[in-house]
Amino acid sequence: MTNRRSFLGRASLGLAGWFSLQGLASAIQNASSPYQRPRLKITDVKTAFTQGMHVRIYTDQGLVGDGEAVDAVSGGAGIVAGFRPMLMGQNPLNVEAIWERIRTAGIFAGAQAGQYIAALSGVEIALWDLAGKALGLPIYQLLGGKVRDRIRVYCDSGTNRRDDPQAMEFISQIIDMGFTAAKIDIDDANDPGRFDRVNWTASNAEIDSMVDKVRFMRESLPSRIELAADMHGRYDLGTAKQVAKELEPFRLLWLEEPVPPENIDAMRDVRASTRTRICAGENLFLRHGFRQLLEKQAVDIIMPDIQKCGGLLEARKIADMAHTYYVPMAPHCQASPIGTMASCHVLAAIPNALVLEWHWGHPAARLARWKQYVKEGEIIEKGYITVSDRPGIGLEMNDEAVSKMVRPGTSWFS
Repeated sequence: MTNRRSFLGRASLGLAGWFSLQGLASAIQNASSPYQRPRLKITDVKTAFTQGMHVRIYTDQGLVGDGEAVDAVSGGAGIVAGFRPMLMGQNPLNVEAIWERIRTAGIFAGAQAGQYIAALSGVEIALWDLAGKALGLPIYQLLGGKVRDRIRVYCDSGTNRRDDPQAMEFISQIIDMGFTAAKIDIDDANDPGRFDRVNWTASNAEIDSMVDKVRFMRESLPSRIELAADMHGRYDLGTAKQVAKELEPFRLLWLEEPVPPENIDAMRDVRASTRTRICAGENLFLRHGFRQLLEKQAVDIIMPDIQKCGGLLEARKIADMAHTYYVPMAPHCQASPIGTMASCHVLAAIPNALVLEWHWGHPAARLARWKQYVKEGEIIEKGYITVSDRPGIGLEMNDEAVSKMVRPGTSWFS
């Protein structure tokens, strides 16, 4: 029988040899492909604008990484160009070091939120795509491994009114595509019950209209499809509390941003006043932006937009912080299939993932663009996205099709 002490002694000698600097370097050299070695360097970074901003990072070995940023990307090309000196010649596998260097370098340039962080998010996602391709691993593996194989998706509905002639067509699409959740907008600047274009205190007629939108959709959708409602952060505190209270019988998946996002105490007041679950976060940036939202227990669900809150690893950190408060994450997402699949890698790696937004269903022209975006074609199947096991994000952009979708006045990866 092998002596346990002698076995451990031999094992420790073997481990010491393996983890010696020379042994480890030799093992990496023998086991890795050229893409995995330190000589991989960034040689260029370019942007292209379609619905959002796409970022493409190039390397000296021909390996290319794709990223995407959304919403707060006005002027993003100039911001990314400003990042260029901090990217050139760097090893793209050092994602955190590059991200932190760029973030801290912009402390006087607005690197706490907004356009700066949105642009950095696109760069960071492209770096993760490169790192995964270089190492031959999907991004979820680099973020801690897979908790789930597929991500539940909800459809942002194109209808919310009884008098919409296309209502039943859109609702049938939600059902036929197999979604288990949908969301509607209930705010309306053109509501005939509005008395003021600036003050968003809702009249009783407006509130009745908001409630009826939810009632109509709840009556029209099967009970198995959960329903969320979005107020887009437009209303005052009194309106928000009244609407949240009147929507309680419908047992919404959530009520989204009933008040503007900048006053956390007001959001907490809404949550404390109702049984309706409150969701917010698409207009917050970095984990620092979510700290008080969680500490003050102002929401039931957080909704970071991964394509603008700081990127994939930052979203993972936000999710981990939320998990300590037993708060699930349901990311806002208006991204193309590239950004959507990137978000899926984060949701695959965290325990508290709830559902991911899909915003491309209506009109028909937008849905057609969605299906052309990547060479893999449609990535949503029966209301779920199976997380790619291919290296990096795992999708290849269809350059021929997407280059024809560029925003007027912009160029393709210039």
